[in-house]
Order: sequence, then C-alpha cells, then structure tokens
Amino acid sequence: MKRIILSAFALACTVVAGAQMRFNFGENTPSGKLRMAQMAISNLYVDSISEDKLVEDAIRGMLEKLDPHSSYSTAKEAKALIEPLNGSFEGIGVQFNMSQDTLLIIQPVVNGPSEKVGILAGDRIVTVNDTAIAGVKMSREDIMKRLRGPKGTKVKLGIVRRGIKDMLYFTVKRDKIPVKTIDAAYMIRPGVGYVRIGSFGATTYDEFMDAVARLKADGMRDIILDLQDNGGGYLQAAARIANEFLHRDDLIVYTQGRAAGRQEYRAQGNGRLLEGKVMVLVNEFSASASEIVTGAIQDQDRGQVVGRRTFGKGLVQRPIEFKDGSLMRLTVAHYYTPSGRCIQKPYTKGEMEDYARELDQRYRHGELYSADSIHFADSLKYYTLRTHRTVYGGGGIMPDYFVPLDTTKYTAYHRQLAAHSFVINANLTYIDQHRRTLKKQYADFADFNARFEIPQAVIDKMVDEAREQKIVPKDEAELQQTLPQLRLQLKALIARDLWDMSEYFQVMNTQNAIVQRAVQLIQ
Repeated sequence: MKRIILSAFALACTVVAGAQMRFNFGENTPSGKLRMAQMAISNLYVDSISEDKLVEDAIRGMLEKLDPHSSYSTAKEAKALIEPLNGSFEGIGVQFNMSQDTLLIIQPVVNGPSEKVGILAGDRIVTVNDTAIAGVKMSREDIMKRLRGPKGTKVKLGIVRRGIKDMLYFTVKRDKIPVKTIDAAYMIRPGVGYVRIGSFGATTYDEFMDAVARLKADGMRDIILDLQDNGGGYLQAAARIANEFLHRDDLIVYTQGRAAGRQEYRAQGNGRLLEGKVMVLVNEFSASASEIVTGAIQDQDRGQVVGRRTFGKGLVQRPIEFKDGSLMRLTVAHYYTPSGRCIQKPYTKGEMEDYARELDQRYRHGELYSADSIHFADSLKYYTLRTHRTVYGGGGIMPDYFVPLDTTKYTAYHRQLAAHSFVINANLTYIDQHRRTLKKQYADFADFNARFEIPQAVIDKMVDEAREQKIVPKDEAELQQTLPQLRLQLKALIARDLWDMSEYFQVMNTQNAIVQRAVQLIQ
C-alpha cells in the first residue's frame, strides 16, 4: 500500500514537472510571462473557468494599476458608452418615463417613427409584439431591448390612451433616432443668448451652430455658455466649438504624453462668435471636453468663467477595439490649456478610491462653499495670453468668479422625496390628467411661465403619500423651506413635458445661482 501511495506521488510530481517544462518555452519577457500564466491557468487549474472572463479580468487588473480613467468595456458596455455620443440610435422615437410600472410617453420625437403613425404624448405602451410590459415589473433595460432594434424593422405596440375605451394598436417602423446634446438655447434677456451643452458628441457642433443662428436672429450679441454638469465627450467637438470664439491661430488645447508627441489644436479664425461678451458656466462636475473649451476661452482672454472649480479630468484616452466588440480605453497623453496648465488633477496610480472621493474632500474642506478655502502655491500660477491675468493650475479650471454651492435650496426632506420618486410621480400623474387642459389654458410657454403655479392639492397629496412611507420633514420649518424649490422643480418638469428641455431650464435657471451671477456680470 505504501509503495502504491509513493508511486502515485511520484507520478503527480512528474505531471506537474512535465507541465512546467511545456510552458517554459516562451521568451523571458513580461509578455511571455503573462502568456505562460494564462496557459497554465487554462490547462491546469483545478476548477472549470471561462477563458474569456479570465482574460478580461487580467486586462482590468492591469488597467487598475495605471490611472483612474484607463478602462476596459465588454462589447455590450462599449456600445452603451458610445451610443449617446454618436448622435443617434435605432428605435421607435419616444421620450418616456415609468409611471406606476407603466411606460408613459412624455413626447414622441418630432418627425420620428412613433409620431408618424399617430402616437401621442400621454399615451401608455402596455404591450410590445403582444407581450405585456405593464404591470409585470419588467426592468427598464428589458423594455428598452424590446423597443429598440435595427432600422427598418417593425414593432407592434399596444397603446392605452386617456378617453379611449379600447386598446389601440400601432405598427411602428424603427428608424435612426437623433440624440440631442444641447439641453437648452434661448434668449435669457435682451441681447444675451443662453446655450447649455449637456455633453460633447458627434452632432454637438451642428446643434450648437443651429442654436447660435436662431439666437442671432433673435438679437443675440453676447452669450452665456453653460457647461455645468457636462462630463465631456469628443475632443474634436470641443475644439470645433472653441474655434467659434477664437481668432486665427489661437491655441485651443495641446496634448502630450510619453509616447505621444505634442499635438496642438488651433483656431482657424472663421468663427461666428468672435465678437460680444462670453460667460462660461462650470461646476465641480464639468470635466474633460468641457474643461478644454473653458480653459481655451479663459487663457485666450476671450471670456470669463463663472462657478466652481471643474472636475480636473485631463487624460487623453485612445480607444483600442478588440475583434469581439469589446474596447480598451488607454490613457496616452495629458490635456494642457493654452497657458500650459495641465487639466488633470493629481492622482496616485492604483489608488482609485481616493481619486473617486476627491470631490468629497472638496466638500469637507469647504472649497465648494467659500473661495477663501481655496489656496494655491505660487508654483501653480499661470498667466492668460493677452492680458496676463493670473490663473491657476493644479487640476481643473478655477473660475474668474466663484459662486458657492447653496445647500439651503434642497433640504434633506426634498432629497428624500426625489430619491423615492415622489416628485417625478407627482409630475407624471398631474401631466397625465391635465395635459389637454394646460395646452388649452396657456397660449405658449411664455404665458405658462408667467401665470402657472403648482396647485396646493398636488403638494398636499405628495406630502401625504410620503408620510405613509415614513418620509417626513424634521419639523414645520424644514417643510416650509422645502416648498419653494419643490414647486419650482415641479413647474419645470411640467414645462418639459409640455414643450422640451429648453423650457425646463428656463424655469430652473431663475433660481440657479451660477446662471444668475453670469446674467449680472454680462450686463
């Protein structure tokens, strides 16, 4: 028996040794070592494994030790990331929200597939190809899968419409649906146009120029460019928009990295916004491409910046596509403003958690509330290129005019109401019941904006429903403090559902401190 055991042990050692010899034939390099490890795990590991997942985890592990923005995405994840920036997707063309487990259409896209067959705002989609999607707790993602599909394919929708007893059926032919990146464009006061860019995508420049043309026709001389909460997007889109403000050969931005030489982006001098005052609005969530535009306008003394220090995302990612549709975004360079400031805020390689909490650090240190809490070393001083004003590096773009974060507007009670969907549900219920009446009562948005007020009954019902779920203000003072901003938000949501996002921001901007400061300064 002992001899048998010893023989088995020897055999096992031989197998292991043999395997070791087999996998030692690669060159003695880091890449050879990596291939050897992958082969060994694939062939020898005790349990079954997915080689695809093994490789994906290895890629992610390598990238995690680099910088905060190098990343790997599966084919599915890559498509979801790229789609909003590409300017379109294929589907039925509706804006919608979920109301009590039912898909409620906010607005059909103008001239889109749904509008063409007669689907209206306020309609409820309850079946897709005879499969129920209402009342079955289907996820938003699953509903989207059923509604979207290749251009030219058809989908049968079962619609419930207020005032119509029987279900209506529409066959919609899917098509390319544009994705807008300009959230709002309107005259904020005589002579001053306001444009809010939500992100920088493939269609942003064309959308922006259309908005500029409309505003110039309305008498725009000066412009407020709102980049608050704009997380970035395509560099080319940002450079083209910056070009509209700058004179010929003005530097917009340059990139430089270890393996990537300096690459400059300069203005062509053919812009349509070379004259007039410019105010750029930013906050701590303005990042990447929005920081490029902001830095260019500030450093070239073309305009002034209002708000709070931007995020500080100045790393250039090169997309590397794999044959299976997956994507690696690898950082290859840094962004620099015309004065030489590196946009990227400091980070420690591999310390992703600390980097993610950097905004929390600003909050705790008081930077979001007081300009006096912001201190820069003399080594971080830079100078604008024309008037030689002092600007600061160290990550992000510091505004010329600081506007503190106002925490008094949104109370803890308000945040709880919003987080538990009481605000959006109150809006959806009200607009569903009163859409036709509101359209008849108000001739246009200007009339609505001047006269409409949220009925007290809507507020009372929301408060009562929240109370049933133990969501209550801490006292009467907090309730009264909450009500003005709550009414404003509901009015803005109703305006959005009756018209569009531009009307939403026209309402909300009346209480946006950064916007109002810019309006004061541009006079």
